[in-house]
Amino acid sequence: MSRAAPERDTRSDQDYQDAILVHVSRTFALTIPELPAGLRATVTCAYLLCRIADTIEDEPTLTAEDKVRYLRQFSSVVGAQSDAAQLAAELGPRLSDRTPAHERDLVGNLTRVVSSVRLMERREQAAIQRCIEVMCEGMHQFQRHASLRGLNRLTDLDSYCYHVAGVVGEMLTELFCAQVPGMQQHAAALRSLAPSFGQGLQMTNILKDMWDDHGRGACWLPREIFDRHGLSLEQLVPGRAQPGFQESLVELIGIAHGHLRNALAYTLLIPAAQSGIRRFCLWSIGLALLTLGRINQHPAFTAGAQVKVSRRAVMAVRTLTNMSARSDRVLRVLFAYAARGLPLVEQSGVRVDASNRITEKLSHVG
Repeated sequence: MSRAAPERDTRSDQDYQDAILVHVSRTFALTIPELPAGLRATVTCAYLLCRIADTIEDEPTLTAEDKVRYLRQFSSVVGAQSDAAQLAAELGPRLSDRTPAHERDLVGNLTRVVSSVRLMERREQAAIQRCIEVMCEGMHQFQRHASLRGLNRLTDLDSYCYHVAGVVGEMLTELFCAQVPGMQQHAAALRSLAPSFGQGLQMTNILKDMWDDHGRGACWLPREIFDRHGLSLEQLVPGRAQPGFQESLVELIGIAHGHLRNALAYTLLIPAAQSGIRRFCLWSIGLALLTLGRINQHPAFTAGAQVKVSRRAVMAVRTLTNMSARSDRVLRVLFAYAARGLPLVEQSGVRVDASNRITEKLSHVG
């Protein structure tokens, strides 16, 4: 008996992207719909491309050489220099069952995502292409050297955060400025704060997931800080009280808090009338602040799930920010309330010079 031919997917490329987003990102599936319609479609496409880069890097059965080759080929595809269908046909069968099914589906439909980039304004295309190029160039260098030794210096952590999150903030800034009247006058200030915004969110995730990463043999914490407190990262054991650990953790929480203050400053530069874009930013900031608070209150946690923000807290963040998105004064008050009790290390920005980001990222190897 012959098999029936698979039903043809008649959805538009945009409908496909909207549908798959829900399955590959819970957070962005919540925040992106808050954006104005035009930005919503552009940012959905941009996020899915970043997700594909992560999928390539995370596939455990690919060799380091394969990952470098596929990441470079993917960057070339987004840059309109290589064929998307060819990469999808070659890469798709290489993804194992250890990659989630929806991520494999996304790779298989690479042409449906890239096609949307081709329809964008040139400025938007350039922003997305640069983001993917920088991300693909940098993220693999860190991942391939991941170990329990951690990163050497705080500047290495800055560089890592830049390549996986800061560059995304820069891309979003360009997309916002390209589509929203009134944003361009603050473009320079927004660009200067965007990497710090990304670092605040990424550092929060690193701290929350530190023991989960530890379980798979990776550590993104800077040895510089732990050495200062007489502690070796390689000797850390989940749940075991060790002198100097809490002091080191408090310092990192303070740094992340400082970056999240910059994230608020970034958000307040967005015109109050653009409350959807503000909500897009504020939800992430609020959840990160609450997560830092839980880490600060429970430094002996041994898994990210133990400091994860509750659904009730998520709803509270959404409700309060929705009510206050247009008021700078109220947002500052809400931020101060959520950040109460947190240590603070003020941040002027990331400590990695733009011209040396790729060089700096390699200094942790040794």
